Order: sequence, then C-alpha cells, then structure tokens
Amino acid sequence: MTKPLDDVKVVDLTNMLMGPYTTQILGDMGADVIKVEAPGGDPVRFIGARRNLGMGAIYLNCNRSKRSLVLDLKKEEGHKALLTLLKDADILVYNRRPQVMDRLGLSYDVVKKANPKIIYAGLYGFGQDGPYAKKPAFDDLIQGAVSVPMLANMADGGAPRYAPSAIVDRAVALWAVGQINAALYYRTRTGVGQKLDIPMFEMMTSFVLADHLEGETFIPSEGEAGYKRILNPDRRPFPTKDGYICAMVYTDRHWRSFYKALGREQELDSDPRFKSITARTEHIAEIYAELAELLATRTTGEWLDLFDKADVPAMPLHSPESLLEDDHLSAVGFFREFDHPTEGKIRDMAVPTDWSETQPETSRHAPRLGEHSREVLAEYGYSDPMIDAFFDEGITESPDR
Repeated sequence: MTKPLDDVKVVDLTNMLMGPYTTQILGDMGADVIKVEAPGGDPVRFIGARRNLGMGAIYLNCNRSKRSLVLDLKKEEGHKALLTLLKDADILVYNRRPQVMDRLGLSYDVVKKANPKIIYAGLYGFGQDGPYAKKPAFDDLIQGAVSVPMLANMADGGAPRYAPSAIVDRAVALWAVGQINAALYYRTRTGVGQKLDIPMFEMMTSFVLADHLEGETFIPSEGEAGYKRILNPDRRPFPTKDGYICAMVYTDRHWRSFYKALGREQELDSDPRFKSITARTEHIAEIYAELAELLATRTTGEWLDLFDKADVPAMPLHSPESLLEDDHLSAVGFFREFDHPTEGKIRDMAVPTDWSETQPETSRHAPRLGEHSREVLAEYGYSDPMIDAFFDEGITESPDR
C-alpha cells in the first residue's frame, strides 16, 4: 500500500517527547524518518520500564517508523555528514533552541544554503522576538506558564498541579504535524521551502485561552477569565453506588431526554435554570452538584444503560490498565502485539485514523541506538572504510560496535 508521505525524507534532530512524537506521526504517514542521535542517544531511551538498556517504554511509544543514525555533530566529519543528508531532505525537524542550532552550525541560513527547498521546522519554548527567547522549556514549565495548574486551583481550591500527562509535548507535536504538512503542500505548489517556528508557549496559550479567555475576549472586559462549566469542582467523574461514571448532560436535548428517562420531565419545564444553555451555564455549580447527588443513587451499569437508551453521552471511567481491555478498542483492533527484534513481544497502538486509499501504518519498529548508522551512511555514498573510520573516531555508533 502507498502512504500519504511516501518518498518524503525527514531528518529528525529531536529528542525527548515533543519532537519524536511529531516525527513518529510523519513516519507512520510513510515518510522516511532518519532519527539523528548524539553519541549516547536520546535521553528518553532511559526512562521508564525496559527490558534492555536504551529501549525504555516511553521511547518505544514515540519512535517507531524511524531509522536511527548516530552522528557527533560537534566533530567536523559528523557535521559534514549531516549536511550531506540535508541536501536531499524534504524536512528537518529539531527541538533545540535556535541559539543551540546556531552554535552547531545548523542555522536556517546554513541549511537553506545546502538545500533551498527544505522545510526547516523548529519546535521549542518561546517565540524569538520576546524576552523569553533564550529560555529553555519543558512540558511542566509551559503548563505552568499558560496557567494549567492555576486552572486546577480555580476549579477546586486545591494546590496548583500539573495535568498528569505531557499535554504540552503532545499538543504541540500534533500542531506541528499540521504546520509541516501545510508547508509541504505549499512547496509542492510553488517549489518554495521555508522556516517554521513553532513555539510551545504561544501555541499552548492559544490552546488554553480558547476556552478560558471568556469575558476578557472583549475590550473593555465583559467579565472575568475562566469558563465556568470547565472550572466547576463537580466537573469530574461522578461517584455511583459501585464506582464512577463519566456523563455529559449538556445540550437542551440531552437534559430533556435525561429528565424524560427519569420520569421527571415536568420538573425540567418548571425550573428556569434549565431553560437554555446560557441559563444552565450561569447556574452550573448547583446543577452539577445536584447531578452528582443523583448519580450516587444507582450503580454505574444502571446509569450507563439509562444514558444509552436516552442517547445522552456517557462512558465508564477507565484506569490505564482497564483501558487495555476496553471492548471498543478491542473490536477496532487498536492494540496489537508484535515481536520486536530485540525487545520481544510488545504492545503497539494503531494509527487512530482510517483512510480510504493511503492508510498510515507503522512501518518500522523503534530502532536501537545507531541501528541504521551503517545503512544510512552507505546510502549517502560513504564507503565501508570511511564508515569504519567514523566508528573508530567516535563520530557514529551502532549496536554491533
């Protein structure tokens, strides 16, 4: 089968989560992704559960569909080898600060000189025109900077806390995939490459404030920031008699259908708080508190059955472990087992979209450090003696050296 990005070459100069997740998606779409790692490898290789050193679970889950090439870019021949790769690459993705790229001799001007048509995509902390330009950034720091922990505090009065998932890394990665593919399409139409700056802080500010700018959308202000429904302390999985349920009684139709299923439709008609979504939002705290009290009177199974019959959105509350046994995910074949050549049997997650003609799909297992060093260098004209010299000089590495 063909894939949407067949014949696209990506040089992946990223590590940790945000950049590798971006390039994994491009690889699943068919791009030939060459992950260029420093000697010693991507630090995320060494995080979490593992069977072998350098092949941790988080690494495995954001580095499939790639080849691994080790190059010491601080050595002249390593730098030259990278520029050789870039001469016919379509895309360079990096997540170092631009100042670091400059120090490595890999600024946009340098790379553009080697390949004027390249798409030079940088994922890093902050836009380069502001006072934060040179600051390092990680997921937790950006969560704090865009007010995610304070939103948690505003919701329930507890201590500010980060979301228990790398939401910044994943969200910016998804944003970057769209930006890169749009630039690729533009180049297809015009032949013109370009530089893309994708700063985490600005992107996540737009992500968060799209919900929470609220009254501050207007000048002068029409009210305080913060979307009341999302910040309601009872916006959470509701306790039932035997567990929890996630229910979303939201639209006019949902509330009417729910109250009809309860045999209480007259109460809905007589309560002005339910006359519109505007009225419900104004009274959302008391409405959610009453809903929480009601849902505690039956079992999760009873409520799921009622909500399904009423066509009101509801789901069971999963743990990460129980999610692996979800009936729907099983039916659509989301989790698959395969034999990794060094890690044994592992669980893989399918590409979560369905295409009628060019279905993206895992193309390669997550590689060992330098697994493809010799292969890639040979493709770019390096002879066996030259590659052996690279090994001897510490410019490259592979599992067998």
